[in-house]
Amino acid sequence: MSAHAAAAELLQILQLEQIEQNLFLGQNESAGRRRLFGGQVLAQAAMAASCTVQDLQLHSLHSYFLHPGSPDRPVLFEVERIRDGRSFTTRRVVAIQNGQAIFNMDVSFQIEEPGLEHADSMPNVPLPEELQDDVELANQVADRPLSPMARVERPFETRSVFQLDRQGTYEDRSWSPVWMKFRPTEVTHDAVPDAVLNRCLLAYASDMGMVSTASLPHQSEVERTEIMMASLDHALWIHREVPIDDWLLFHKRTSAAQGARGLVHANFFSRHGTLIASVTQEGLLRLPQTAT
Repeated sequence: MSAHAAAAELLQILQLEQIEQNLFLGQNESAGRRRLFGGQVLAQAAMAASCTVQDLQLHSLHSYFLHPGSPDRPVLFEVERIRDGRSFTTRRVVAIQNGQAIFNMDVSFQIEEPGLEHADSMPNVPLPEELQDDVELANQVADRPLSPMARVERPFETRSVFQLDRQGTYEDRSWSPVWMKFRPTEVTHDAVPDAVLNRCLLAYASDMGMVSTASLPHQSEVERTEIMMASLDHALWIHREVPIDDWLLFHKRTSAAQGARGLVHANFFSRHGTLIASVTQEGLLRLPQTAT
């Protein structure tokens, strides 16, 4: 599948089928995965919740991945209307396959209102124009042990600051800044405003490469391809409108790993240095079992 086709497909699967007032059915990406990508479920759950809210913007979500989802079956999203307030509205979403909950999420929406402002600064990294597309580079570096998804075209173009062909890429480190941009497509989503769609697309992107970042301080100890990784829980806070069709710096960094789990934090910055959103995720980091 081409990169632009992958972006068009993502927009199509975000057009959920409404089954009942609070029930929505979502189809899956056809990227050849053995299990559902967590970002897809995040984005669809955010869209399901957004379809039950008017005149407020999604500003935070907190979720747990309960079971691996199957890419061969559609996902049912059940929305519970927890609270409808004047300033804030809360929804709870459960994603279901085969009668079993595979994911749940609490989502908060807020009206626009003024207030105090401050934000972290963007790190000093090369601009996206100075870097090469990650998939193109992965296809050129055939001798590196990479994840199978490293060479798959994704809905977002990504350009990593630590590029595969540069010295130091595989040295132990704790951070992973990546420029990303949603690929242009002629497919539209007329059912929801652009601001809603952009926040759901950001939810998708917020799960890209998060768990693997927690393995970076241990690159000299074990190959990333040998570690079993999976998202466990995920939180996203959106601070400002999301310029999804322009370059965003996804600045990921890990603070801890213990008990086969790794903790990763990230910020999204606009190319002009404005802090757009913040993310925290804990993921499974399970080492290969040693034969006894």
